Amino acid sequence: MKILIIDNDESLRYMLTEFCKHANWESDTAENGRQGVDKFLQGAYDVILVDYHMPEMDGLQTVREIRKHNENIPILVLTVDERQEVADRFIEEGATDFALKPVKAPDLISRIRLHVQIANMKHVKKEEEDVFTAKGISKGTLQQIAEFLKKNRDPYPVDAISKEIGLAYPTVYRYLMYLLEEGKVKQVVSHQKIGRPKKLYKWYTH
Repeated sequence: MKILIIDNDESLRYMLTEFCKHANWESDTAENGRQGVDKFLQGAYDVILVDYHMPEMDGLQTVREIRKHNENIPILVLTVDERQEVADRFIEEGATDFALKPVKAPDLISRIRLHVQIANMKHVKKEEEDVFTAKGISKGTLQQIAEFLKKNRDPYPVDAISKEIGLAYPTVYRYLMYLLEEGKVKQVVSHQKIGRPKKLYKWYTH
């Protein structure tokens, strides 16, 4: 994991770098907001730590500028200012969290870990949604069909599933093919006494 530290206080930059070393993280530093934004655009970071009061470009402007380029990266603001209106302004600009100075290592490290975990979960969720959108799959419909199959252990033909849950035959068939491809459902061939064998579907339990 790599952290970008943006702070005009040299001693604080050093201290935050040591925090990162303690947590086995890489870090990079910038002396002001403008330099920080430039480094952000050139590098690949997992979390950004931003000081509020800085020359050239303060914390608010820095957060605003970074959010123009990336909506998801966690941005933690470091400040001595405890006023609610300051916190509200940062949230409006896109800050993720705050750490009051003097910063304590255990608190900051735990906050960073938490927000990286949340960011990763959001990323995975977005990827899943992108896949669903590309394949024309609705999560609600998919869950409806999956729940029916989970509750009923016997294999069912498409027309029976369609009738039971009130969805059109082509819709149920398409979703079953998706679940089959994902390895969630298995196909069972039922040999009829008369006519062609019938394909049935059931939830795949390992």
